[in-house]
Amino acid sequence: MADTNSRTDFVRFSLEQGVLRFGQFKVKSGRISPYFFNAGLFNSGSSVGRLAGFYAEALVKSGIEFDMLFGPAYKGIPLATATAVALADHPSTADRNIPFAFNRKEAKDHGEGGVLVGAPLQGRVVIIDDVITAGTSVRESVQIIRHSGAQPAAVLIALDRMERAGADDALSTHSAVQDVAQTYGIPVVSIASLSDIMALMDGDAQFGEHRDAVAAYRDKYGVS
Repeated sequence: MADTNSRTDFVRFSLEQGVLRFGQFKVKSGRISPYFFNAGLFNSGSSVGRLAGFYAEALVKSGIEFDMLFGPAYKGIPLATATAVALADHPSTADRNIPFAFNRKEAKDHGEGGVLVGAPLQGRVVIIDDVITAGTSVRESVQIIRHSGAQPAAVLIALDRMERAGADDALSTHSAVQDVAQTYGIPVVSIASLSDIMALMDGDAQFGEHRDAVAAYRDKYGVS
């Protein structure tokens, strides 16, 4: 379970697992980023188990009231599943037995059919994913949840890049995370953010060679 310094601990954990790397990376927006976060590299039982502990701790600390979890296909499926297990072990939620569900990319036309797997969507639902880029996954998840008569309560992600969207000559004033929060009127909770990465770099000389590049990138594209 993550401790009271979980934001910094999560950044260190991501570095240890090779999930967070520094260098030069072309990201989905086409920008060249001095850092890259690939949650798909949390790919062992041990790393996913610890990751789920960070998700559970961030959700509990947020104080958001919720009834169940939803994992959008595909990355959200193991994240929601593992987080439900971690919540069962968390002292604040161990007595609640939090249910979870996820969707299929294509509707199943046999057996139970439909696009949903797991517990029925009801009550206040937390959407769990790795990051928010264009917000497409969140939009689809919100539609599914509301169509089922449930209420999206929050989005829980691993890392908030705190990065403005759009082309360099037409940058948005908001990040993808801020846009999601404003569009759907729900909070977005992150285990860590770019600010936490910068805080670690400020306090650890071994990352000094990358600090200026990350700071310049934040100055150009970042939001507060």
